[in-house]
Amino acid sequence: MIKGTNRLLPLMVILFLAAACIRNVVFTDTADIKGNTWALADIPSFTVPVDDTLSNHDISFLIRTGSSYPFRNIYFFVTTTSPDGQSITDTLQYELADEKGNWYGRGFGDIHELRLPYRNNVFFPMKGDWRIDIQHGMRVGDLRGVYDIGVRVELSQN
Repeated sequence: MIKGTNRLLPLMVILFLAAACIRNVVFTDTADIKGNTWALADIPSFTVPVDDTLSNHDISFLIRTGSSYPFRNIYFFVTTTSPDGQSITDTLQYELADEKGNWYGRGFGDIHELRLPYRNNVFFPMKGDWRIDIQHGMRVGDLRGVYDIGVRVELSQN
């Protein structure tokens, strides 16, 4: 009986840790990029429902690219719009690979996935639907090799 329990213990620990991580996620969504080519006019929009105006949140982006992605970095124009219509736009730049072409993040085969931090300890001052729009800011109109882009909002651990 003890041997069977010892085998289950690691599985129970993994399930507990996974459940703890999932509870901190407030919102996550991704938008597929048609034909794996992100057109400049294609601006994925994410609607984040906010009910908690007391807790702080961390916001990050998720991007999956393929080996046909032609750059080491990416620029984003990110517009965040509050429920009352006020908006702010940030210009962001992220490194996706090092100078030798080694991709950051994790990957399998042709796909490379990377989590890009945006803002930490964000306080949402009002309840409602907050919109986050992401436009690529590269110097090409059609950015090939991008499979999808996403947004993740979770409770801050600080």
